[in-house]
This record gives sequence, C-alpha cells and structure tokens, in this order.
Amino acid sequence: MEDFRRTYLRLCKEGGVEPQESVVAQLQENRAAQGSRLDLSGQSLSADTCSVLARAFQKDTVFTEVSLSDCMLSEEGANMLLTGLFGNTTVKVLDLKGNNLRFKGAEVLGKLLARNKTLHRLVLEWNALGVWDEAFSLFCEGLASNSVLTQLDLRNNQINHHGAAELALALKRNNTPFSLTAFTDLRWNNIGLLGGRSLLEALQNNKSIVQLEMAGNNIPMIPVAVLQQTIGHNSDRQSTLRESRSRTQVLSKEIHTLKEEKGRQFLSLMETIDRQREEMGRSSSKKCSNSDYDVVMYRLQMTEAALALSEQKNHNMGELLTRVKAEKEEQRERQSRERKKEQEDTALREAKLFREIQNLTETNVQLRNKVEEVECRCKSQQQQIFELKQELTNSTAELKLRLAQAEDRLEAEKRRSKQALEDMDSLRQKEVENVNRHLEESERALQERIFKLEGQRIQLEEELSKAKAACVTERAQAEEELGRMRAQVRQEEQEHVSSLEEKLRSVRSSLQEVQLHCSQQKQTISELQVKNSQLSIEMDGLRRRIEELQQELSGKDQEKVAEVSRVRVELQEQIGHLQAERTAQGGLKEKISALEREIKVLSSNHREALLDKESEMSSLLEKLRMKEAEIQRMREDEAHRASYLQSAILTYVQGSPLGHYSSPKK
Repeated sequence: MEDFRRTYLRLCKEGGVEPQESVVAQLQENRAAQGSRLDLSGQSLSADTCSVLARAFQKDTVFTEVSLSDCMLSEEGANMLLTGLFGNTTVKVLDLKGNNLRFKGAEVLGKLLARNKTLHRLVLEWNALGVWDEAFSLFCEGLASNSVLTQLDLRNNQINHHGAAELALALKRNNTPFSLTAFTDLRWNNIGLLGGRSLLEALQNNKSIVQLEMAGNNIPMIPVAVLQQTIGHNSDRQSTLRESRSRTQVLSKEIHTLKEEKGRQFLSLMETIDRQREEMGRSSSKKCSNSDYDVVMYRLQMTEAALALSEQKNHNMGELLTRVKAEKEEQRERQSRERKKEQEDTALREAKLFREIQNLTETNVQLRNKVEEVECRCKSQQQQIFELKQELTNSTAELKLRLAQAEDRLEAEKRRSKQALEDMDSLRQKEVENVNRHLEESERALQERIFKLEGQRIQLEEELSKAKAACVTERAQAEEELGRMRAQVRQEEQEHVSSLEEKLRSVRSSLQEVQLHCSQQKQTISELQVKNSQLSIEMDGLRRRIEELQQELSGKDQEKVAEVSRVRVELQEQIGHLQAERTAQGGLKEKISALEREIKVLSSNHREALLDKESEMSSLLEKLRMKEAEIQRMREDEAHRASYLQSAILTYVQGSPLGHYSSPKK
C-alpha cells in the first residue's frame, strides 16, 4: 500500500501534476487498514489524476479489488484509467458504478474485457452504456472474447432490445463452462419483449449462466418464467456437472493411489522373489536343509496371496467405475425422458395456445366492432365541435362588429373633445392677448402721468425756491390735484378688476360646460364598460360551455384509452404466452405480428384523432385568449383616454394666468 502511494506521488511529480489531496488521504487510510482493496468511491477524479492512476495500475501487484463508484469520470479520464488496467494481473473486482460512461467508455470497456485475463467481477450499475448501439456492440464483442469473467452488473444502463440482441449474440459466441457472467444482473433497463426473446434464444446455447436478473425490463410474465426455467435447468446441469467432476476426481485419486500401492506391492514382491531366488540359489549351492525350503515356499505363498488380494481390489475398483458409468447413463436417460416430457408438454401448450389464438381472433373482431362504434362517436363529437366552432365564429363576428361600432363612437367623441379643447385653447390665447395688451396700455398711461407729475413737481420745487409764500398755496393745489389723480387711478383700477372678474366668470362657465361634456363622455365610457362586461359574461358562458365539452371529450377519451390499453395489455400478455411457448413456429409469429400491426394502426389512428381534437381545442382557447386580451386592451385604452382628458383639463385650469390675477385680490 505504501509502495503504491509512493508510486502515485512519484508519477505526479514526474508528470508535473499536482497530487489530489482526497486521493492521497484515501491512500493513507488504506495504508492504515493494510488491505488489498482500493476504495476511491465518491472522489471527483480529474483527467490528470486518472492518467497518473492508470500508469500506477500498470505496475501494481497489491490491489485485488478497485472501487471507483460515483467518481464523475470524464470520457478522457475513464479512457485513460481503463487503458491502464489492460495489462494488470492482480485486480479481480472492478466497481465503476454511477460514472455515466457512454460511447468511449463502452468501447474501452470492450477492449479491457478482451485483453484482461484476471478480472472476475465487473460492476457497471447506473451508467449509460446502452444509449449508443454501436459502442455497446463493441462492448459485447469484448465480452464474447472474455473467458474469466463470472459476475457482470449492468443495472440501469438504458439497454434497449438492440443492446439485448448484441448481448445475446455475445452469450452465444462465448460458451465456456463456469465463465462469462455465470451471475448476470440486467435489472431496470428497457429490454422489452424482443430483447427477452433474444436472451432466451441465447440461453438455449449457453449453459453456463446460472443466475440472470431481469426485473424492471417491460417483459411479460411468461417469457420471464421461461427464462427462469431455463436458468434453473442450467443451474441443475452445472450442479450435476460439479458433482460428477468431484466424483471423477475422487475416483481418479483413489485409482491413482491404488495403482501406486499396487506398484509398490509389485516392486516389493519382485524384490522378495529376487531375494528368495538368490537365497534358493545359495541354498541349492550350499545344499540347504528342507526347513529352509519350507520357509521359502511359505513366503512365496504369502506373496501370491497378497497379489491375489491386490487383484481383487483392482477388480472391485473396476466394478465401481462401471457402476459410476451406469449411473451416468441412467442420468442421461432420465434427462432424455424429461426432455421428451417437456416436448409433450410444449405440444399440449401449443394446442392450447392455438385455441387461445382462435379466441383472440374472435375478441379481435369484437374489438374492431367496438372501435368502429368509438369512431362513430368520435365523428358525432367532431360534428358537435364543428357546430360549436360555427357558434364561436358567429359570436366573435358579432363581438367584432360591436367593437368596431364602439371604436367609431369613441373616435367621434375623441374628435369632438379634441375640437372643443382646441377652441378653448384658441379662446384662452385670445383673451390672454387682450388682457396683456390692455395691461400694457394702462401701464404706459400711468407712466406718462407719472412723468407729468414729476415735471410738475420739479416746477413746483423751482417755484418754491423763488417764493416760499406762494409755495403753501401751490402745494395745496398740487396735493388736491394728486388726490384727484389717485382717485381717478383707483376708479380705473376698480373698473379693470370688475371687467376681469366678468371674464373670469365667463371662463368658469365655459369650464363648467367642459366638465359637463366630460361627465357625458364618462357616462358613455361607463355604458361601454357595461357593454364590455356583458360581452365578457357572454364569453365566460361560452368558455364554460367549451370546458364542459372538453371535460366530456376528455372523459370519453379516457374511457377509450383505458379500453384500448386494457385490450392492448391483454393482447400483449396473450402474445407473450404464445411467443414464449412457440418460438419455433413461424406461422404463429406472422399472425401475432399482424395483430400487433392492426393494434398499432388502430392506436395510431386514435392518437391522430386525439391530437387533431387537442389542436382544435387549443386553437379555440387561443382565440378566446386573444379576444380577452383585445377587450382588456380596449378597457385600458378607455381608462387611459379618460385620465388623459382629465389631466389635460386640470393642467389647463392650473396653467391659466387667471390664477395669477385672482391671487392679489385675495
């Protein structure tokens, strides 16, 4: 473990890559645990880290299990990491769960399975290997050439019926006993009925698979049951093969020991015979006594008895081998009888299925009649919808006519109010010009009088300097004249103010007339709003009527869809029964495919009719929304016009110069 960590750090330094802290920490934990399992689950591995780990795996001889689940590997990182495992000879378990491996990942996995000869278990759950058929076919080619893999997990890989066909072809090509995914997990994909049929055909050739998980693949119950039955036969066959192999090994070991013991006994017997011959030769040469000859003869009899005993044991072992062979023959005969029984059962099932096909044809005719009735109902509903469309077009035309009339009235009122405002503006400008001219004339007259008074004052001052006695009388006269002038000026000012008040009263009366005109316009606007509210009420009634029709139509569509789906489910189940039990009969397949095509045609026609109805309803709803938006826009325009007229009147009243003249009076 420490060597691998050092190798990782060294390779990072050589490649100029910053070591990933999470990977270093995990290697430190594994070093403390002193195990043969490298767990990098949940670590977000970058492409540089994957390249360094690939180079480290090429030389690694420590880890037998590598877990890289949920590491968010990129296409480049997965390619480099799996390439590094091509030449590895120690890793037996590889976990790549939840890495979203796609096109490149499937291709490199196929190469890994073709080159690596030590990998026994491969976990590929929660990836996307089946999305691209070409890449998955490359993966299946590598799987077909692998002879050591015993467990394969392909759950949740989006494998369709094409991918299942490629996998079945790989299973057919690889028929190595006790290898190639003896335990295979294909749950939660989209294999379907066609893929299940392909796998069933593959299991007829491959007898090494003893466990195959197929839940969540949209396969009917009958093909799944047939698959499980085939897998059960494979497991029974494997168990009998294992038992026969174990018995054969035990018997071969016993025979080998007996042969060795017999050889040793034979060698010892030959040695004793040689010794006895030598002794006999020596005894004959020395003229031994009869007692020695008796001893030699006794020993010879003992050796003959031992030889007979060994021959008896050999004969017993031969009988045991014949019994084992007889048992094997009995097992073969039993299996052949079981096959014949299964063939008879299949013949009975085929007859039963033929009867069920006849019943299905009758039900198909009934369903056709029901479909015709449903089509008649759809036609009547389409006629009702057409009538509703006509009513809606008539109502929309009437609404458009009313709206056009209202717009004409509004335009006339607008022109009238605009003309009145222009007349009032011109009148106000004329009055302002007259008032300004009158004020300028009065100001000039006052200035002339002031100049005259100043001249008189100067003359009076000169006369005052000449004669102080006459100054008093002249001063009195001047004061009297000044008082008369002031009185005259005051009188003129009062007359001017009275004339201005009369003009102000006339302006106020004209303002009242304008306000009365505005109130009349508001009344017309309120009448238009009442008409608009009535039109909106009518539109709401039409909308409710359309919603009721939509609900009725949706209810009928749901009933129709439920009936068609129920019939489709029943037909699929029956077809699944037939296809699982009679895979060898082409005529039945043609009939079932014809039924499926008819159902597809009916469902497509029904779907097209539903889509047409939905498009018509959506167009009607869109028209209703447009009408509501148009009415809302008219309301906003009316409110905007009224507010604009009111603001114009207020600005006219506030911007008039009469307020400036009325303020000094106050």
